[in-house]
Amino acid sequence: MTTLTEGRHAGGFLVWETSRDYTRDTVTLASGAGKLEPGTVLGKITTGGKFTQLTPAASNGSQNAAGILWGPADATAADATAVVVLRGPAIVNRYELVWPEGATEPQIAAATAALTALGILLR
Repeated sequence: MTTLTEGRHAGGFLVWETSRDYTRDTVTLASGAGKLEPGTVLGKITTGGKFTQLTPAASNGSQNAAGILWGPADATAADATAVVVLRGPAIVNRYELVWPEGATEPQIAAATAALTALGILLR
């Protein structure tokens, strides 16, 4: 018997947005960010303005939630372009988001507040 596993779909976390041309934008993911799944919460590196997975223990800007990755992306060995939900109004399914491994409840709460400040509401 073969077991099939369905992965995450591009934008599968999104419940509602006012206009895709307004809420989304193309950004650069920093080399070394790795293979990221749709729904990954991202931080923005202050120097250079590239994005990477949210890193709560960092001090380079990536400790602050700045958007949510729309589709899969691979920035393992080189910078990669990706579409990101950067602003609202938008509503996302909080259970479909990808948080950094080991993120604590206070870190997730801080990231949730940062996303809310951008107009991205978690439900």
